Amino acid sequence: MKLCVMVQLCALLTLTQEAPGREKCACELSSREKLFPHEKLRIVKANASDCNSNITPQKTVELESLLLGLERRLAQLHKDVQVLEKEDDGELYGVLSLYVIENEMTEIKLLIDKLNSTTQGHQLLTANASQQLQAQKAEMLALQKFDTMRVIEGRRVNIDLSEKLLKCNKDLNTTVAPTEPPQGTCPRSRLLNVTGPRVYTAGEYPGSYSYGAWGRDPRPEQGKESWYWLVMMTSNNRYAHYVRLYSSLSALIIGVSVPGNIQIHSSNPATNTIQGPNNVLYGGALYYNCYNQDAVCRFNLTTKAVTTLQLPKGTRYNSKGNFCHLEECYPYTDLDLATDDSGVWVIYTTNQDYGNLVLSKVEEGEPPKLGQTWRTSVYKQAVTNTFMACGVLYATRYINRGMEEIFYSFNTVTGTERFNIGIFINKMSPNIQALNYSPVDQMLHAYCDSNMVSYKMLFG
Repeated sequence: MKLCVMVQLCALLTLTQEAPGREKCACELSSREKLFPHEKLRIVKANASDCNSNITPQKTVELESLLLGLERRLAQLHKDVQVLEKEDDGELYGVLSLYVIENEMTEIKLLIDKLNSTTQGHQLLTANASQQLQAQKAEMLALQKFDTMRVIEGRRVNIDLSEKLLKCNKDLNTTVAPTEPPQGTCPRSRLLNVTGPRVYTAGEYPGSYSYGAWGRDPRPEQGKESWYWLVMMTSNNRYAHYVRLYSSLSALIIGVSVPGNIQIHSSNPATNTIQGPNNVLYGGALYYNCYNQDAVCRFNLTTKAVTTLQLPKGTRYNSKGNFCHLEECYPYTDLDLATDDSGVWVIYTTNQDYGNLVLSKVEEGEPPKLGQTWRTSVYKQAVTNTFMACGVLYATRYINRGMEEIFYSFNTVTGTERFNIGIFINKMSPNIQALNYSPVDQMLHAYCDSNMVSYKMLFG
């Protein structure tokens, strides 16, 4: 027994002495799967980004505006030719009429040339985009074979199921719509027409301040029911630091301001400076875009207190979300304040909404709060101005130097959008910097290149 144990110990000792030292161990991993082509995926992403940057809503708006402008010009030319045929006296009148028609034809030719070049550019862009999309599709189909765990396919199935579930819930909750759905939040609901202008005045400072806004307080303080207010951009078409008051319309027209200016600050720019022309007065307080902020300021004309309402993160400001037409954009019109029978509204756009108009109700208080918000499908830079009437948002666009069109509406009660309003405004100046609706007298007040113009609004 002892001998056996001794033999085993000797054997163990021998093995221990003969064991080699520690060596590095390497394993070779062999995979049957092909390497994922990351470079191809990067190229696909880059091409998609380029395509998105090349094809923008502005291009469609540009073509539509040119076609609309050509349609209006041709109609006017036809009228002028008819007048010439009827009233030509063969002498001075005929020469002048022919001269007018010649100028119109020259403008039409320039418009057609611009339309042709724009159309050719769009055709080339469409052809290139079509080719790129086909190539992108082929690349993505080739990349799908690397989805061995079927993650993409699973996502598609989930999306399909979610859409079916939403449709099912919508069908279950569907209610029968009334025969004539409500158009807004007041008896004067459907806008039928805008006539005028009824008032046209250069005021106290003819031609001095191109940008500004004016109007009436929809909920005036007692004794101030006939008052009018005026805010002029007194610094670089961008800033203002006071609101000017007039005791009546006649006082505004002849330029007699009583009680005069009510200052927010002694100079521009400062923390509470007014930035941009789209301002309104409601309940004895001025609402405007705060200087250098994505926020609404409320200035109480009696207490001189300023309170601030912060807008959602991503709101465009400092001239990054302006009203525009083909020829130009109106600087620092990112925020448009509006009033109607129900109170104050703010119209703006955000990065999350890709430049489309966003409408929010401003709830009164100290400070004011942001109420319900609606999102639209109309691109803000395709719009020249907006206003509210009876809970309906209206948007305008530039037709030519003498005509503006109310082309769009969004009903906050029904949630419906219309792009075919087709109500035209006769302009006294080429540009409208601000529009304010007054429910007190159903007038639309426009500030046009330093002139104050008002129109009568006709409702159903």
